[in-house]
Amino acid sequence: MRVLFTGGSGKAGKHVVPYLVAQGHRVLNFDRVPLGIDGVHDLLGDICDAGQVYSAMRTHAGGDEMDAGAAQLFDAVVHFAAVPRYGMVPDTETYRVNTVGTYNVIEAALKMGVRKVIVASSETTYGVCFSDGIVDPKVLPLDEDYDIDPMDSYGMSKKVNEVTARSFQRRFGADVYALRIGNVIEPHEYATVFPAAAADPGLRRRITFSYIDARDLGQIVDLCLKTDGLGFQVFNAVNDENSVPQPNSELLATYFPKVPLSRPVGERESLLSNRKIKEMLGFKEQHPWRKQGS
Repeated sequence: MRVLFTGGSGKAGKHVVPYLVAQGHRVLNFDRVPLGIDGVHDLLGDICDAGQVYSAMRTHAGGDEMDAGAAQLFDAVVHFAAVPRYGMVPDTETYRVNTVGTYNVIEAALKMGVRKVIVASSETTYGVCFSDGIVDPKVLPLDEDYDIDPMDSYGMSKKVNEVTARSFQRRFGADVYALRIGNVIEPHEYATVFPAAAADPGLRRRITFSYIDARDLGQIVDLCLKTDGLGFQVFNAVNDENSVPQPNSELLATYFPKVPLSRPVGERESLLSNRKIKEMLGFKEQHPWRKQGS
């Protein structure tokens, strides 16, 4: 597929884009800074400028495409570009960039005829990660039917983006999938993040101990590209297990003693559930943390 990927130069994108290329997709990276890898053309632009976004929807994915004539519409759009977390810029700017940028990308894609859009949402929509104080979820494990209730500007922006995605899907009938992406772990981070978390699991309480390997996130995006006809969907994008060695019986008793369970959970099962991507998309993790990102 020809894929327009926004934000491919970011922490997650720089791993997801090469994965998609390895699966045979032709990817154009639309970002403010170049990714700079072979086989992927960088188109520098701003998602908050609607004109630039519309223009990008019909752009050559590389100079070699010019011989075929005018640029064609992309088969799919993957939208990762955003202010990537709370606290990097003032709250107003986080909210503006993330909501306006996502609106522009989805509107331009669907109004111009793209039939598959994948949007990066976030685990922060569950209202635990960036909330003030020590906050309990209403129930565990966290699944996609949860009544998401963030209080911070970043989580709020991602909740709004899911509503935007759902509204546009109703209007145009295309496939629009939102990925609630967990804490992204790059291969080089295993050596530092996981030993520290094992020694002090409380460090990862705010993300309910979950994670997503950046390369496994690539698989999830690829599965979304290849799975048609689901309309609007939200998927938790996380690996199978918690990111700490302590069993859930210990973690729940220590860190979430007052939180009810909606169903029994396995001792190692991620408390941010990925059942839906396994059942509906066929996701099979390839990089469990116990293999240290191998």
